[in-house]
Amino acid sequence: MKVILTAEVKGKGHEGDIVDVARGYAVNYLMPRKMAIEATSGNVKQLDSRMSNIRKRNATRMGDAEAVAASIDGKSVIIEAKAGVDGKLFGSVTGLMVEEAIAAQLGVDVDHKRMNLTRPIKLAGDHVVVVSVFGDVKASVTVKVVGEGAAAQVAEAEAAAAAAPVEVAADEAVAEEIVEADEAVADEADDMDPEADVAE
Repeated sequence: MKVILTAEVKGKGHEGDIVDVARGYAVNYLMPRKMAIEATSGNVKQLDSRMSNIRKRNATRMGDAEAVAASIDGKSVIIEAKAGVDGKLFGSVTGLMVEEAIAAQLGVDVDHKRMNLTRPIKLAGDHVVVVSVFGDVKASVTVKVVGEGAAAQVAEAEAAAAAAPVEVAADEAVAEEIVEADEAVADEADDMDPEADVAE
């Protein structure tokens, strides 16, 4: 059955796309949720007159999605969970929990239904979750699942690791200044040494 999408449908297309779907899927799922209308000749004509507005709207959404993706891509969030000594969780970390962690820790709202988390996380450790923000725009977030009470320690360790390269660079700069100062003192000493002039 041919339908016109009135909203983005994962795996099918964007608003304004005309797609073929199973009749049951269209009638029982897409149409009741106002995500599609039947592609009759009248609806297709109406679509043609609305396409420029749809394109502008999609371009705006794409720009917003790219900004969201840039703000979370490569970042990490920490989720505490009860775990045994072998790292197995007593329970699991769900997509909704990841969504809430991203909102709380990164300040960005994403939909857990748009994550590649097909099964809940059942082990402590780092897990990469891909978020489909809009269309083909995606971002990867590392979910660090830690034992209860360990979130603060992990956050401190990460902050220390992030600051370490700056401290090393500062130490190198100080060492360089000391060497330059020693060389300058040695040059001055040579200039003031009368024996050095005689030797020359």
